[in-house]
Amino acid sequence: MNQEEQLGADELVLLQLGRRLQADGYRFITPTPVTHQRVNDRAAGQQARTMRDVFGWSRPFEPGLLPAEEQKQLQQAGVLEANHGQLKSRVRWSSLDDLLFVHSGFPTEAADSVFFGPDTYRFAQLIHSHLQHSFAPIRRAVDIGCGAGVGAIVIARARREAEVLAVDINPAALRLTSVNAALAEVANVTVEPSDVLQDVDGNFDLIVANPPYMADPAERAYRHGGGAFGAQLSLRIVEQALYRLAPGGSLVLYTGVAMIDGRDPFLEELSSRLESPMFGWTYRELDPDVFGEELLTPGYQRVERIAVVALIVTRIGPGIGGSVESVAGE
Repeated sequence: MNQEEQLGADELVLLQLGRRLQADGYRFITPTPVTHQRVNDRAAGQQARTMRDVFGWSRPFEPGLLPAEEQKQLQQAGVLEANHGQLKSRVRWSSLDDLLFVHSGFPTEAADSVFFGPDTYRFAQLIHSHLQHSFAPIRRAVDIGCGAGVGAIVIARARREAEVLAVDINPAALRLTSVNAALAEVANVTVEPSDVLQDVDGNFDLIVANPPYMADPAERAYRHGGGAFGAQLSLRIVEQALYRLAPGGSLVLYTGVAMIDGRDPFLEELSSRLESPMFGWTYRELDPDVFGEELLTPGYQRVERIAVVALIVTRIGPGIGGSVESVAGE
């Protein structure tokens, strides 16, 4: 059974929409939530007039903008919702290279929202870079907390021979990943529910993750990383991934860190976990200052900045002598 045959009726409607948008040359690059809101607050951003307005900018639109039959199908599938006499899409479609990904509409307020944004683009670039510079064979890979499935699909397209798992605790993420994998025509992606790696078996040649890393007062799963400053889930991923790596396999983790008094608390926690000569690792900041508006929220009073970082850990395999230098910072 191929991926399209495994989709439910509502997911098939989304797949058909994605194919239609692709055929029409639709493209949309998703900005940060603050930028998205600022653009929509402009006078021209109050109502949708194009498909990019509807499915990119998440603007309300008058019935009749879409063909009547398509509008009916999308309403029946729960893709469109009534909005003060108008309609609004519950999902967005974003471009990454030559692909389209469906994810949650703006604003992402629901607890089961599926996020896609600037972090996603950087995460994909990090995976691309790793695959270009690593010559280790990849027979089995997993994208932890897959969200819209970007990590899994990037790997699956680059390594067609690999078995790639996309796992998440969020059923909405698993449904949208299934649609995105079918749209990308990657037959080597399997979508499964799992809390980190607890519910999947075996070892992996590549483990990737782009977990939530904020301390979210509402504790929304797509955004809240746990702990005082949002690093708890990232640490948990490292702990579970280390001993699920096959010899020569790598963990590629993209996450954020709340920097306090010139210190990197995440790196301090990592260092003790990575002392084993079994592992070589590198760590660097990709962007020193993101989501600055979060410094105004409760719990961030001591935080100087939020940086995004890349951790790459490789398990030293049989026949590989010595240890790999650990690099902290740029």
